[in-house]
Amino acid sequence: MSAIIAKINKEQTKQDVTPFNVGDAVRVHTRVVEGDKERIQIYSGIVIGRRGTDLNETFTVRRISYGEGVERVFPIHSPRVAKIEVETQGTARRAKLTYLRTRKGKQAMAVREKKVR
Repeated sequence: MSAIIAKINKEQTKQDVTPFNVGDAVRVHTRVVEGDKERIQIYSGIVIGRRGTDLNETFTVRRISYGEGVERVFPIHSPRVAKIEVETQGTARRAKLTYLRTRKGKQAMAVREKKVR
């Protein structure tokens, strides 16, 4: 039974996923279907968490929209996610950046940028 599940997981996982980490500023291109038309909508923000494995892996992106914090959870291997672009790489010393929820203004989006050596 587990061989069948492993085969299905392998068929449905994306092979061309952009590597990114918690703390990175990303642009997520999502496919939106409206009636019979399909378009790409971009959601940009900071990755504040990743969870799950294999086909069930998701990541949470947070951004400030009109002064209000907005979070959205995306499945990595979803066909609705067209691609993920990393704008800037950030360094995070913890697995989840939930402390950004309590911050106001510019500090709510403040994550250290990764130094290039």
